[in-house]
Amino acid sequence: MYILFGIKNCDKVKKAMAFLKENQIDYSFHDYKKNGIKEEKLNQWVKQIGWESLINKQGTTWKMLDKNQQAQILDAKKAIALMIEKNSVIKRPLLEKNGQIVALGLEEVKTL
Repeated sequence: MYILFGIKNCDKVKKAMAFLKENQIDYSFHDYKKNGIKEEKLNQWVKQIGWESLINKQGTTWKMLDKNQQAQILDAKKAIALMIEKNSVIKRPLLEKNGQIVALGLEEVKTL
């Protein structure tokens, strides 16, 4: 079964949920705001696709950081700390199956 990670009120996550439902793809939903995200899971993802891919630099959360805070995110350890503290900075939606990322972002979800 798939696990969809995101924030329930995010438009792209809502569209991903609708796509999965319309295409009768079974999934469970992990809401960062309700359930948080564990360092172990972020480490798994970083090993798969790199920390740079996980940070949404186009989003409001990133843009609200001051330039000094943004400049300090130079490695996986610092990026993971930021993602734990401000989980809405994680690019979404993220779709996982059997511990592997299969899609990151709405357009990739729609290719299932």
